[in-house]
Amino acid sequence: MSRRAPALAADARPCPCGRPAAYASCCGRYHAGPLALQAPDPESLMRSRYSAFVLDERAYLLATWHPDTRPALIEPPEPGLQWLGLTVRRTGMTGPDRGLVDFVARSKLGGRAHRLEEVSDFVREDGRWYYVKALDDGT
Repeated sequence: MSRRAPALAADARPCPCGRPAAYASCCGRYHAGPLALQAPDPESLMRSRYSAFVLDERAYLLATWHPDTRPALIEPPEPGLQWLGLTVRRTGMTGPDRGLVDFVARSKLGGRAHRLEEVSDFVREDGRWYYVKALDDGT
């Protein structure tokens, strides 16, 4: 999605999403190349979006956000923000084209640790998965 993605795709470093794979064969394949924007399930999309936050791939984040809830833009990350890891607590399908992912994303900014805990709603339209929104009630 970005000018950096093709160079990163050749990178064998561990994927930021936490799966035991290189970035190029994990989330990188959804960020750029023939599988761009084609995550096969809600968990893979969630992980690829986390990696996009880590790598500041805002165009990918916008492209995988459902048009009904997508913001006009995503602000750049605050200077010094460090992403520390992603834990997927549970995933599930709530319908044939609907799923959820319950996760915790950890970060550090200005010496302070932060946790984002969310249950995210995903929908598949025309064969593509999109992030819709955070669910308020955890279901």
